[in-house]
Amino acid sequence: MALILNLIVQGAQMALVLLLAPLLTGVVRLMKARLMGRRGPSPLQPYRDLLRLTRKEAVLAENASWLFRTAPYLVFAMIWVAASLIPTFATGLIFSWSADLIAIVALLGSARFFLALAGMDIGTSFGGIGSSREMMIASLAEPAMLMIVFTVSLVAGSTQLSTVAAFMQGPDVGLRVSLALALIGLVIVAIAENARIPVDNPATHLELTMVHEAMVLEYSGRHLAMIEAASALKLLLYVSLIACLFAPFGMATAAAGPVAYAAGALAYGGKLLGGGLLLALFETSIAKMRVFRVPEFLGVALMLGLLGLVLLFVTRSL
Repeated sequence: MALILNLIVQGAQMALVLLLAPLLTGVVRLMKARLMGRRGPSPLQPYRDLLRLTRKEAVLAENASWLFRTAPYLVFAMIWVAASLIPTFATGLIFSWSADLIAIVALLGSARFFLALAGMDIGTSFGGIGSSREMMIASLAEPAMLMIVFTVSLVAGSTQLSTVAAFMQGPDVGLRVSLALALIGLVIVAIAENARIPVDNPATHLELTMVHEAMVLEYSGRHLAMIEAASALKLLLYVSLIACLFAPFGMATAAAGPVAYAAGALAYGGKLLGGGLLLALFETSIAKMRVFRVPEFLGVALMLGLLGLVLLFVTRSL
């Protein structure tokens, strides 16, 4: 009976991230529109867009291979698994042993790999440009992410997310400069990985500036719906990861009961709303940078992660 209840709670978390991901995207779009003085779309519009795309027929190029057809499903599955492993409203769930920071980085890297291959599969110039830019961003974002992972794991003594969240809730964490540097670096990586301003503009279709949109330009119908859902899940994943690592308050513990789970879900919803508001404020207050300046932007995240790691070793030796 306890096993069934644990599986139900884990399934609830998987369903929760899947249902809230389009809502987070819709809330960010609405907040950006309101901050710019426009009425904006309904926060439920992403659900309508996904439903509309699933009803349309998928149009494929004549030279599309099996990789082009299966990549959307692979990308969606990998990002959904990664997002479901991150503790949201509770820690210590039945699959929490697999919620490892390095495993999540590997899942995100694998999803990026298949999406970049699919962008080059048709042989269009836009797909090749988008894939090459995506790999250029990944070559700096992934090392920065690993430096941040090492910094946080050395502070908490583990790369397992439930253990890290429990440590961050305890009194031993204190105020650490290394964690502040890791937080800033993680925010920079999250902006780049989700193709948000100033790295990329998810609302534009200008060929010379597209990164993510260039790779998926040839997709339509249900394939495009899978990719759009994966993009929404990826945004929620990074907001959840930042909340789990640096703001784990309100999270219930394992076998805490329905009331604690409900309180944790409300706290998680508040964190998502706060993260969406901060993202909208940031994107409306800054302009998109040139593509050739993106390495400098991500280099800051890499240096912050490395500096946080060095400071951690220096302070331990004193």
